[in-house]
Amino acid sequence: MDLKKILPLFSYIFHPIFITFYGVILYIWLSDLGLNSLSLVLLIQVIILTMLLPLSIYYLLKATGYIKSFTEATINERKFPILLQALFLFILLKFSGFIEDLPAIYYFMIGGLISSTIAFMLTFINFKVSLHMIGVCSLLAFTVSLYVYLNVAILPLIALFLLFVGSVASSRLYMKSHDYIELFTGSMIGILSQIILWQFYL
Repeated sequence: MDLKKILPLFSYIFHPIFITFYGVILYIWLSDLGLNSLSLVLLIQVIILTMLLPLSIYYLLKATGYIKSFTEATINERKFPILLQALFLFILLKFSGFIEDLPAIYYFMIGGLISSTIAFMLTFINFKVSLHMIGVCSLLAFTVSLYVYLNVAILPLIALFLLFVGSVASSRLYMKSHDYIELFTGSMIGILSQIILWQFYL
């Protein structure tokens, strides 16, 4: 098995566009929320606003030549998609109607909004921070918070996410998408944007 051929898969599996969905699935799985009308509505909202709409806009931008790759956008190509990501998260937080009643999810998404805003601002100083590392590291930090918040035994799951973080970082390096500084900065943004919000629900 050639690991180098597998590494790019992690760039697709943990693309930033899927991170909010993964976080919600993780919460539903580990909490007492379960699959009920509330969680289904939440999933539908998340799928539409953070996956389907961004994917539709991505294909429109690709068709017009504004973006050339799903995982290899340049600094100029990423400005509009990052702004849209932040906007859709804001809409989800502002108008969902009930996410505030799920503190862990609510602050996980606020962390995503904060990190998206920082990534957008960094584009104006021509710094191409790794959005993949922001996403996978925020998911890792969120998983750690659920370990405390829900008091569930998920240390093996945390270890698995640590493995995913390393795999995504290796994938981005192998694909020559980022250097070590861009990966490290993305990791710090992803982790810290979650940790600073722990005080509100842990």
